[in-house]
Amino acid sequence: MKTKLTKNLESTLYQYCLEQGSYVVEEVSMPDKKGIVDTLSYQQMSDASIEWRCYELKVTKSDFHSKAQLSFIGNYNYFVLPQKLYEEVASEIPTHIGVLIYRAFDKKAMEAAPQTLLAPGFLTVAKKAQYQELQVDEKQLTSHFVASLFREVDKAKKVEKGLQLYSDDKLFKELKKRTKAGYDVYSPDHNLYDRFIDDLKADSIQALQEELDARNAEYQELKLQLQKLNQPDLGDKI
Repeated sequence: MKTKLTKNLESTLYQYCLEQGSYVVEEVSMPDKKGIVDTLSYQQMSDASIEWRCYELKVTKSDFHSKAQLSFIGNYNYFVLPQKLYEEVASEIPTHIGVLIYRAFDKKAMEAAPQTLLAPGFLTVAKKAQYQELQVDEKQLTSHFVASLFREVDKAKKVEKGLQLYSDDKLFKELKKRTKAGYDVYSPDHNLYDRFIDDLKADSIQALQEELDARNAEYQELKLQLQKLNQPDLGDKI
């Protein structure tokens, strides 16, 4: 599971790459079993060449020392770290690997901002990465990059369609599962099933009330028309 800090680094880095004019995607499997890079960016330069940049995000010292493979196969490769962690591990970072430092925006400053900020913080270059030749076949890397982009598009489309993708049976099973997990008899408002039933009842009552009001209005109209028909014609009496 990603921590909140990791997600903040990820979203800030994504925005940073977009501002650099790059195409970017997270969690890309590398060719030749060279691991999974946290973030990979693709940028076309003015001379039509391509620059590949790999970013590994670390938020704790144990995370930094993890045995997971570092996929620094790009032309430029970076660690993305909080300031405190960078100070702790700076001497362990290889010469050719760059470092981006994450700093969160002040909460009051965010609230006072004239427009909604696109990221929870910003990145500064603490150490520039040195250029290296691509460590994998570029055609294969491009293929993996495109596959990862498709994965993200597919996820976005599923989110957009929402519950339409699920059958009634699946939804019912999920509702039952959540009902059984940690049901609080003393606080019905905290239980998904009770909230669902209450909302359903409220919707049903509102629908019935609207129908009743419509029928009453129709009844009053008919009653008025009947009264007019039953009124004596004064002109005939005269």
